[in-house]
Amino acid sequence: MTRLGVMGGTFDPIHYGHLMAAEEARVRFDLEQVLFVPNGQPPHKKDYPVTPAEHRYAMTLLATCSNLQFQASRMELERAGPSYTVDTMAALREQLGPGAALYFITGADAVQEILTWRDPKRLLSLCELIAAARPGYQLEAAVASLDPEMRRRVHGLDIPGVDISSTEMRARAASGLPLTYLAPPQVVAYIAKHALYSHRGDSPHVG
Repeated sequence: MTRLGVMGGTFDPIHYGHLMAAEEARVRFDLEQVLFVPNGQPPHKKDYPVTPAEHRYAMTLLATCSNLQFQASRMELERAGPSYTVDTMAALREQLGPGAALYFITGADAVQEILTWRDPKRLLSLCELIAAARPGYQLEAAVASLDPEMRRRVHGLDIPGVDISSTEMRARAASGLPLTYLAPPQVVAYIAKHALYSHRGDSPHVG
């Protein structure tokens, strides 16, 4: 493995927006594989009750198993304590060696918060960032606060406009609205089977 993409997140739940961003990154950056890494314990406090990690991993596995270039990973679930991206990328760097090119795939909006992540300079020494956004998004504004060396390791990626969010999906499920066409059918079926978001008051306008 010489070119690996890593998509981390809560995946509560995973949806087509995640999958589209990962596939576009794989093709545009010539990645051999994209590793989906659900947080075991999200490091930042969420404004909603996070679904247990095993459910979120199961949904991620269901969503990715049909693509041979996608793989779901349990590495953050099996590591004690909060799930920090820098720790995950350090573990992958140690596993794959200095010759591997590692790319962390995230939303362009999250790049604005990178300086609040644990040890951002070390993170960007371990990997490069792919910032996925709709065409026309001005990445320059998002990375303006980074120093020039860090900025050189952040790459923009235009993806088709798929306006789906996990927050919206949780809110729809809590309201009894369908999730059809927002996520793979097996993920939608899993959410229904386990009634994951049926008794929540998530607002589609939060987070």
